[in-house]
Amino acid sequence: QVQLVESGGGLVQAGDSLRLSCVVSGRTLSNYLIGWFRQAPGKERDFVAAIRWSGGRTYYADSVEGRFAISRDNVKNTVYLQMNSLKPDDMGVYYCAAQPLRFGLDLERLSAYEYWGQGTQVTVSS
Repeated sequence: QVQLVESGGGLVQAGDSLRLSCVVSGRTLSNYLIGWFRQAPGKERDFVAAIRWSGGRTYYADSVEGRFAISRDNVKNTVYLQMNSLKPDDMGVYYCAAQPLRFGLDLERLSAYEYWGQGTQVTVSS
């Protein structure tokens, strides 16, 4: 069992920055991918970024490439999502999720992620 707890959301203005945190606990993460997704009201939950716990390889959606950065702290068992130059389109509930890699890698399919956090709200005013 893996538990994920997000924090760091809030209300910011367009152009501001925000850093989200996802504390992961419960089991070893060596063969897991930790991803961030976001869901705007009335829309589907979309992939934002992900990082392999072992090795630290990162992946990004085109819409956030160059503005967002995902990283991890192995000691704190925490994954961060640094979000810069925020836009109103970035608004939504942000979720972190854990995907076991024993079946291969699938960044965008929600069902490929075994565990989910409760989400944290990000609001961007224009």
